[in-house]
Amino acid sequence: MSCIDNKTKLIVALDVDTVDKAKYFVDRLYPRVKIFKVGLQLFTLAGPGIIQCIHAKGAKVFLDLKLFDIPNTVANASREMVRLGVDMFTVHVQGGPDMLKRAKDAATEESHKLGIKPPLIIGVTILTSEGKKTNIPARVLSLAKLAKQCGLSGVVCSVNEAKAVREKLGKDFIIVTPGIRLPTDKKGDQKRVATPAQAIKAGSNYLVVGRPILEADDPLAALEQLCK
Repeated sequence: MSCIDNKTKLIVALDVDTVDKAKYFVDRLYPRVKIFKVGLQLFTLAGPGIIQCIHAKGAKVFLDLKLFDIPNTVANASREMVRLGVDMFTVHVQGGPDMLKRAKDAATEESHKLGIKPPLIIGVTILTSEGKKTNIPARVLSLAKLAKQCGLSGVVCSVNEAKAVREKLGKDFIIVTPGIRLPTDKKGDQKRVATPAQAIKAGSNYLVVGRPILEADDPLAALEQLCK
């Protein structure tokens, strides 16, 4: 179930306000969902312990803290990401090339030191909560090109930009698309949303889903509906 098709994987965002809720959704959805996103809210609340809980269950972690600071600080934080054993983490592409390269180099160096596979480093371009402005596609594509030049694994972008990113940056560049909704779902604070089918057609590799599953009366049934 974690794979919607042969190329596209589903990530459930644990955007919840208690550790018990986070554990409930991991227990309820794993192994049908194999990757869970830990964002600022949950990591601030629970710290590295929540990552250990998810790993203990057998699932993978996408740590979405959107690192954005001076290059040395981000490099050190990237080493800690590796030590936490996360499979994916995010940095803000707008932090600039020096910051991005230092993050990549630090994560690679630490992974080799520990003898483990380096995590995917995903660049955040323009948040999907930002509205449909005419210059967003061009800005996202420019940031995505910078991310690739600096050695990042891929970027986060909405379905509106995913097709252009895929066409310009090739099949091996990873695209993570949040704001996934069914037509009947509320948009919430997301402005640039898409259905799973639209995101897959645009070339997204990972679809991030939160509220449509977290707020459902039956999370598993909501998951089944999304995957259909």
